[in-house]
Amino acid sequence: MTQTRPVDEREARRVAEEAREAEWRRPSFGKELFLGRFRLDLIHPHPRADAESVRRGEEFLTRLREFLENKVDGALIEREARIPDDVIKGFKELGTLGMKIDEKYGGVGLSQVYYNKALVLAGSVHPSIGALLSAHQSIGVPQPLKLFGTEEQKREFLPRCARTDISAFLLTEPDVGSDPARLSTTATPTEDGKAYLLDGVKLWTTNGVVAGLLVVIARVPKSEGRRGGITAFVVESDTPGITVENRNAFLGLRGIENGVTRFHRVRVPVENRIGEEGQGLKIALTTLNTGRLSLPATCSATAKWCLKIAREWSRERVQWGRPIGEHEEVARKISFIAATSFALEAVLDLSSELADDGRADIRIEAALAKLYGSEMAWLIADELVQIRGGRGFETAESLAARGERGVPAEQALRDTRINRIFEGSTEIMHLLIAREAVDAHLSVAGDIIDPEADRGRKARAIARAGGFYARWLPTLAVGEGQLPGSYAEFGPLARHLRYVERASRKLARSTFYGMSRWQAKMERRQGFLARIVDIGAELFAMSASCVRAAMVRADDPERGRETYELADVFCRQARLRAEELFGRLWENTDDLDRRLSRGVLEGRYIWLEDGVLDPSIEGPWIAEQAHGPSQKQDVHRKTG
Repeated sequence: MTQTRPVDEREARRVAEEAREAEWRRPSFGKELFLGRFRLDLIHPHPRADAESVRRGEEFLTRLREFLENKVDGALIEREARIPDDVIKGFKELGTLGMKIDEKYGGVGLSQVYYNKALVLAGSVHPSIGALLSAHQSIGVPQPLKLFGTEEQKREFLPRCARTDISAFLLTEPDVGSDPARLSTTATPTEDGKAYLLDGVKLWTTNGVVAGLLVVIARVPKSEGRRGGITAFVVESDTPGITVENRNAFLGLRGIENGVTRFHRVRVPVENRIGEEGQGLKIALTTLNTGRLSLPATCSATAKWCLKIAREWSRERVQWGRPIGEHEEVARKISFIAATSFALEAVLDLSSELADDGRADIRIEAALAKLYGSEMAWLIADELVQIRGGRGFETAESLAARGERGVPAEQALRDTRINRIFEGSTEIMHLLIAREAVDAHLSVAGDIIDPEADRGRKARAIARAGGFYARWLPTLAVGEGQLPGSYAEFGPLARHLRYVERASRKLARSTFYGMSRWQAKMERRQGFLARIVDIGAELFAMSASCVRAAMVRADDPERGRETYELADVFCRQARLRAEELFGRLWENTDDLDRRLSRGVLEGRYIWLEDGVLDPSIEGPWIAEQAHGPSQKQDVHRKTG
């Protein structure tokens, strides 16, 4: 057995690489952008939904809006830190739990576009509602079953997910976050081969406190004749041995039902395994690819609401004889909020329409939408608090208690902060996108990044790579003098598309130069890679904004003029940010930062911490008891 394992591992790697190559052959605007090829034809003309999809979506949004306006109190959710059971019951009756589930399984069958519009609407009342619905449908039981489940599994579980059972996705563990290879929860096959026994602890299980169905990612031990590996299961939450040990509380999202879940010899029928043994990580990552689009929907909702409040307050509040919105410092903030809100919606809609179209590989687009949306929505919420001043820092309840309008600006800031961590932190998204974006560069470079290649092999590899770039990316050799496309149909926005085309070539050159300079060590240059990704995100948002403006103008010339104004200002702002990032690719303090950080970790500057007290609460580290029966009360509860 030991002798064949290396062969098995090589075969597994070969299959994985072939699958990866197949994905790379599918068209992707984002991938091409990082390669220096501005493929506007992949996103323009904009993909359009069919009339039936639009009708179904609009009808559902009308029903959802009526329910939210008449039955849901966001302030109550914030005050009691819980979505009331009657609200959850109403969502079930309305079909909100089944928005993305096909009609033949009892769902509403919304497109990705209208599903996200529903999340924007629901999340604007209270973000915890958006978290509940997206955790259930974007990454909970419905999505992995849709992609990898058998027909029998779909018939058994999807109708329940559509109407009665909230679901949750359990991957993270107390000692395992973004590194699932270290997963410690086990799924041991029973002797009769009919089931698995789950043992372990899962942390930050969104919806786990109220879920009826769970997707659990666990490791099946390797054994004679058994592949084993990380595997996915559908688990009934009332199975003996499952204990929700704690309902977690956070800075924001006070209505979120997030907990710690322990499994002790939990019996799961083999029929509940999703896919094959060892496919769990693929299932988890594939689920997250499209599932991530729920986060930019939440971010778009925040941006839209912040724009509304900033507009109203900046006209109402008068200082030094003028509304504060007429003072340049505040006007700059309002301009940023308005232009970026337009861009975030453009990025969300484009990514969602590409997902609905189904022909493109949208891994990069979805990841960029999540990264860009979460970073920009946080800045927008911060600017709103600044515009509101002391009233931005004061809670809505306190404002209302003393007779003013209860505007929850500080709540928006608290709630928005988690989006930079949820479903892949900003730092992880930088690495994930960088891996996807530069993969073609790395595969071409060959011996350039091989630490064992001699100088001659490296020189030949560089020559080969140069040939690749000359053959496939001829504009890279031409440089900034290359004449770009005219994009005359975009009118005054054409200049921005020409900039994106030039900048994408510059981005590809910069990536290749970085590979030549650092070779195998490039993966450690995370600051450089993060800036490469951030530049790509700005270019993607500029492209989406211009295409969105052109699409609106074609449908409504009057509204089109306004969208052109928003897109133009956004692109001008984005170009300044991109140029700054280009400069910081080569002029930065990365080396100094690493050296200083090492000194901090070694305790060389510990004297800087003198003069303060640490109010942290000491507690046992839960990873020390990752297996075994629970010693705590089960706080799982049924809703609706």
